[in-house]
Amino acid sequence: MTILKTKTPAAPKAKADAKPKTIVLADLCKELKMKPREARMLLRLAVSKKEEYPALTEAHVARQPWQWTAGSEALSEARKALTTLVE
Repeated sequence: MTILKTKTPAAPKAKADAKPKTIVLADLCKELKMKPREARMLLRLAVSKKEEYPALTEAHVARQPWQWTAGSEALSEARKALTTLVE
């Protein structure tokens, strides 16, 4: 008696394994039509105002690139800082 083995297709990986999208400063600068150097200056100023931008202050690590996960509160505060501090 011979037993035949058939291969079953592997289950597709769940979307939970996928990394959340990361937004970097260059993406934000393109969106807001701003130079990266000016944006970094404004973000440093915003981080020094901990009461106004608590999530941005908490999310940023010194000497690391400016990046945020898509949809995070820190990203919305970064957008707010770049638009309000310019005026």
